[in-house]
Amino acid sequence: MESFSDLNIIALLAPLIIIQFILVIVALIDLIRVQQTLGPKWMWVLIILFVTTIGPIIYFIVGRKRG
Repeated sequence: MESFSDLNIIALLAPLIIIQFILVIVALIDLIRVQQTLGPKWMWVLIILFVTTIGPIIYFIVGRKRG
């Protein structure tokens, strides 16, 4: 019975984990391609990788320099 509930939890979390992974990859690719950012690129890499879901979102809202 307990393994059934574990499978339900995994089934619920899997899409969120996949979305998080895609968001991180897209943010890192964008960071590589963009010429300038607001702050050093190494700082944005750390924010994107280590501030979980919010890190890539912060990069897209604040870090990209609009030209």
